[in-house]
Parts: sequence; C-alpha cells; structure tokens
Amino acid sequence: MSRTALTRCSRLACVLALLLSLNSIVAAAQQLKAETPTPQRQAWWTERHDRTVSRIRQGQVDLLFIGDSITQGWEEDGRPVWDRYYAGRRAVNLGFNSDQTDNVLWRLEHGELDGSAPKLAIVMIGTNNATIREDPLETTTAGIRAILTTLRTRLPGTKILLLAIFPRGASPDDPLRRMNEAVNARLPTLADQRQVVFLNINRRFLDGDGRLSAEIMPDFLHPSALGYRLWAEGMEEFVKKLMEES
Repeated sequence: MSRTALTRCSRLACVLALLLSLNSIVAAAQQLKAETPTPQRQAWWTERHDRTVSRIRQGQVDLLFIGDSITQGWEEDGRPVWDRYYAGRRAVNLGFNSDQTDNVLWRLEHGELDGSAPKLAIVMIGTNNATIREDPLETTTAGIRAILTTLRTRLPGTKILLLAIFPRGASPDDPLRRMNEAVNARLPTLADQRQVVFLNINRRFLDGDGRLSAEIMPDFLHPSALGYRLWAEGMEEFVKKLMEES
C-alpha cells in the first residue's frame, strides 16, 4: 500500500473514531438527563407539587404511589378503587402527568419525601421517557435505578414495590409497547426481592393474544375504572405482605 493510501486510511480511522466518540458522548448525555433531577415548568405541575409537599408535611403517610399520569389517574377514573383499597392505608398519590424519570427525581429531592417514613412505596415510571424524549431503553432503566437509589437512601426503612411499566398500544407489536417490554426485562436486576420487590402484572390487562382492549385502557395507555381495579387486585397480595398487614 502506498504512503498516500496509508495516510487516507489513517484519516478515515480518525474520523470513525471521532464519530464513535461523539456517539458515546451523546448517549452519555441522554442517560445523564434521565438521572438528573429536573422539574417540569408548567404552573399546574408546580402547584401540584406544592400541594403534595404540604400533604407530606402533615404526616401520617404509610403508603406512597410514585409515577406519572397513569398513577395520577387514581384521583380520577381510579378514585372508587383507591377509596376501597388505599384511603384507609393513609396513602398519598405522587403521580404527575407527563413525568419522566428526571421529573420524579426532582420531586423526591424537593420535599415529597421529607419527614415521612412510609411502610411502602409503589413505583411505576418510564413510559414517557420513550415518547417525550425518545430515550433508549438503557437510559430509561438508568433513570429508574436512580429513583430507587434515592428512595433507598432517603427512606431506608421503606419497602419498595417496583412495577413493570404497563402495556400500551392495542397490539403486541406496537413499537412503544415493545420498548416498554425491553425496559421491563431489565427491571428485575434492580430488585433484591427484599427491600425492593419487582412485580409484573401486565398479563392481567391483556387477552390471550396479547391485545389491550379499550374497555381496560380506553386510549391504550391510561386505565379505565376496570383497569384500576385490575391493577389493585393484581398487587394486593404484595401490598399486604410488604406493609406487614395481618
């Protein structure tokens, strides 16, 4: 090979190395975003956070639900089921519409855990990472891991029930459903099955062909009243055990 050809190969190798390095930097930045506490900027979000902090400061909190709009929906379509299963357990809803992992982290680090010592925290988050920011599955997993680390550090006596991200889309081949399932496949590695227990109840929402019906999730994302009942029934045995109820 001539000296000119060698020089060209060397330059090409440098360019390829630079591109790989840039890709690594971009991937690292994405992952860091999912793990960096960041608030949403809408007025309603700040107002809801302030109300939530005020409730936490009142004390008497035994159960936390942590998540996004699917969790927030316990206050709407899920209200009758919530009143039956959780109102008497001194439960507080920390679900916020459109939240991604970094938004949850910000809330947890800005008052939504302060002074509380719940028996159990139920966590289900991640579906918005795939849609709003189009995070890769590794990035969403890293954000969920950061939330668990925060909970274990700030609430060392609290058990954590980590739920698989719920199915979305009508069919099994829906791209966003497949992304959630890829994240779910990684979540058991984040649980020690003692302080952090992983639970996947997603089959309860699907028919034998893996299809999601509008009766259970009308928009193929958020549960109906029936969906919330299936959710509560699917984890009740674990809730009782982890809250050490007789």
